[in-house]
Amino acid sequence: MSCILTNGTSLGEIRIADEVLAIIAGTAAHEAEGIFSPGKNFTRGVKVSIEEAGVLVSISIMVKFGHKIHKVSEEVQRRIVTALETMVGMNVAEVNVTVAGLRYEKPVRQANTKRGRRG
Repeated sequence: MSCILTNGTSLGEIRIADEVLAIIAGTAAHEAEGIFSPGKNFTRGVKVSIEEAGVLVSISIMVKFGHKIHKVSEEVQRRIVTALETMVGMNVAEVNVTVAGLRYEKPVRQANTKRGRRG
């Protein structure tokens, strides 16, 4: 499925696949502070639909432990709206965020540490 960006220009129609909108939304969301991003599949957990009121986005996210969930969620909403309106020029009617879970950061281990030796 795709959305028509314009009703037509002198050169023809512009169509944008829903998956492209999902990639834009997912990428914008994963740039927010406090988001746990396990890989590069930014469309995972993102659903996009086009309605008369504009683009409807539903996204499921994982938040890094220690971050304020409501602040992270609001930042995700802002980033998605800005990205879609800027890159595609479409009105965003809703961005619904579901926090699917929390992730702990694993402590970084120092390599080549010597234990118990002085010298």
